[in-house]
Amino acid sequence: MTENLLTYMTFIPLAGAVVVLLLPGKAHSLIRWVSAAATVPPLLMAVWLFQNFDGSKPGLQFIEKYQWIPAYNISYYMAVDGISISMVLLTALLSFLCIFASFGIEKGVKGYFALFLLLDTGMMGVFVSLDFFLFYIFWEVMLLPMYFLIGVWGGPRREYAAIKFFLYTLFGSVLMLLAILALYFASEPHTFDMTVLIAQADRYGTQPLAMWPFNLWGWGFQHVIWMALFIGFAIKIPAFPFHTWLPDAHVEAPTAISVILAGVLLKMGTYGILRINYPMLPAATADLAYWFLGALGAWNIIYGALCAMAQKDLKKLVAYSSVSHMGYVMLGMASFTTQGINGAVLQMFNHGTITGMLFLLVGVIYDRAHHRDIDGFGGLAAIMPVYTGVTALAFFASMGLPGLSGFISEVLVLLGTWQKYPVLAILGASGVVLTAGYLLWTIQRIYLGPPNEKYLKLPEINGRELFTLVPLGVIVIILGVYPSVMLDLLRASLDQLNQIVLPHLHQ
Repeated sequence: MTENLLTYMTFIPLAGAVVVLLLPGKAHSLIRWVSAAATVPPLLMAVWLFQNFDGSKPGLQFIEKYQWIPAYNISYYMAVDGISISMVLLTALLSFLCIFASFGIEKGVKGYFALFLLLDTGMMGVFVSLDFFLFYIFWEVMLLPMYFLIGVWGGPRREYAAIKFFLYTLFGSVLMLLAILALYFASEPHTFDMTVLIAQADRYGTQPLAMWPFNLWGWGFQHVIWMALFIGFAIKIPAFPFHTWLPDAHVEAPTAISVILAGVLLKMGTYGILRINYPMLPAATADLAYWFLGALGAWNIIYGALCAMAQKDLKKLVAYSSVSHMGYVMLGMASFTTQGINGAVLQMFNHGTITGMLFLLVGVIYDRAHHRDIDGFGGLAAIMPVYTGVTALAFFASMGLPGLSGFISEVLVLLGTWQKYPVLAILGASGVVLTAGYLLWTIQRIYLGPPNEKYLKLPEINGRELFTLVPLGVIVIILGVYPSVMLDLLRASLDQLNQIVLPHLHQ
């Protein structure tokens, strides 16, 4: 079974989607439980993979490689390493929990759960694919179900949010496709195999191109391809100024889909840069990463925090906090230090668990009060003490309180950045203060003070909702106290990745 473990993890949800489509449309309870059952094997396999992954080895593990379309040198190639192992676990965990968070869906139940399982397959496939052709198929497979999940089951402005998400992502996908084709034809023999393309990185020239305006900037083939890929991935992160689709999509999406958007889809942007841009185009990475990752990451941190502070809608506040926190990932990646790049990948995982909790908690209160206006509550701590306690844990983790997971990853990013770019580290650290400001202000307005008489009879958080939140809360605490359980798996692969780029920084 271990020989094809990644294939099973990827395609079991797709098989579950087929079964769901064959069930009677009115059998809502059966559809929900079949969908939940389809996410259990990938989660168990991901846990087994996590336990059996050898973090001391930087290379690929659990490799599956078969010829697929030999005429064009396309292979079915799956594997994991330290760059992807945490994302595989995060995807499996959040998909499992979000199925249960979706049990409240009453409209088009069969279509919703079938599309969700298809989305699960697309997400997992992205993190385990090592052939560009296969990678791009999974990348596009995610687009369609997410479009419908927002556009059909979303809020009042769902069509606008879904179309905006679709157009932004499609634009990035087109740039990615052009870059992939350029790399395919630049390789010899032509191949989509990422490991071969990385081995041939020296073939992709850095000599300035004759085309204007690239000749003005001194950009070569590597730089142009790097930028095309970067824009495609930056839209997913989302990095400024490609971020405007995110608040609309989050606000209109159902709760579980907001969790998947923030917890998994945003990470695909930074994962793509680490998996493709860094090792495949190292010279361009060395030349461009400071401005397009470091400086932009610092700007994201401050800009996202200030936008979050201005929000009246609780869900939009959490959405802008994601823009801010993903800035730390970009900042750490640009530092090219062991602490910085390890902190960046740890932050990708931590942000997924913390923001997943936050969006689930927003969904809990919205289901009861039917609005998300921060100033419309007040005193909820006296009415819903258990809910308030879980929310406090998520808020404190998000603001980077020592002892919780958000603190470790942000400190590592700032430690690594300080060694190379002290000014950017200072700017990034100022984001911690802004984050504490808007989160504490939100706690004060929603949970403290005298109870709002309109909500005196609000029911406490229920067992199903706690079931989706407790595992994430436990992970937040464990990684806050003992982050080595994750860092030990990442370090060897990320150190090897760093060594590919470092020689080009000194040229």
